[in-house]
Amino acid sequence: MDKVDLLSLTAVEMEEFVISLGEAKFRAKQVYEWVVKGNDIPEMTNLSVAFREKLAQNAYVSRVTTVVHQKSKDGTEKFLFAFPDGQNSECVLMRYHHGNSACISTQIGCRMGCAFCASTRGGLVRDLTPGEMLAEIYGIMRESGERVSSIVLMGTGEPLDNMENVEKFIQLITAEKGLNLGARHISLSTCGLCPKIDMLADKKLQITLSVSLHAPNNEKRNQIMPVNKAYPVEELMKSCRRYFDVTGRRISFEYAMIRGFNDTRADAIELAGILRNMHAHVNLIPLNYVKESHFMPSTREDVDAFCEELGKRNINVTVRRRLGSDIDAACGQLRANQNKG
Repeated sequence: MDKVDLLSLTAVEMEEFVISLGEAKFRAKQVYEWVVKGNDIPEMTNLSVAFREKLAQNAYVSRVTTVVHQKSKDGTEKFLFAFPDGQNSECVLMRYHHGNSACISTQIGCRMGCAFCASTRGGLVRDLTPGEMLAEIYGIMRESGERVSSIVLMGTGEPLDNMENVEKFIQLITAEKGLNLGARHISLSTCGLCPKIDMLADKKLQITLSVSLHAPNNEKRNQIMPVNKAYPVEELMKSCRRYFDVTGRRISFEYAMIRGFNDTRADAIELAGILRNMHAHVNLIPLNYVKESHFMPSTREDVDAFCEELGKRNINVTVRRRLGSDIDAACGQLRANQNKG
């Protein structure tokens, strides 16, 4: 029988598991209290040695070890974590005036194939489990010595391609007896898997949905995002409008500014057109340079002009502050560099 990851269990599931081991129900609360603090089985000192040995025989707690820890001059920290199977994941801690935000990975690698992204170059290796995603959070807090107040599911991987595990992670991280993080403090980014966006809408979670759009039409989006050939812009906009209608939650559209490709005034005008009356927010992202890609970041002047055109058309728009520019900031770069070594 495969061992059970205690970090992937809800409080109710923990009770069921502990009872299945022939132990009293109240022991589950003791185990759960240790687990949600990021402790491993040997550290559960209020449990008998015999019970800890039984747990170790039948269960484990997902853990990460730190392979690389980079610190930027702006306070951003980037981590390359290793799992017991030797696979690595990337995470980032970003510091804002309102608190610490952790960007975590949901998969090892990615199968979406976006042309400007370093995460997808080696393809998808495997999904992360709910416990492994939690382990990333605990790893960040352990290394930084600080609590995380918001989470962005925007690291390596497509969260909706690992929807079941991501949904369980959200359930665990928002649990009152766990880290008790409010769902409104969680953002989930997708490249546009329309059927999964529809499923997410029906669940009515109070998370923030971010859609990686990056182009205002099918011709350009097809060139950089293979997912668009399956779910073109028109279908994506229908799913986004339905998501807002069902949940009432405003959608954030991520738009990486690529020099000479999607950053003209005409692009801005077309983007405003497809987002009209959507209560949308556009987040313009200065592109992180990836040496394997021929794409270059837009100039500051072009970003400002693009922003101005959207603003004139009553589109809510911000330019993301560029964090960690002096470290391997783009998703997938740190893992790729480590794998080359």
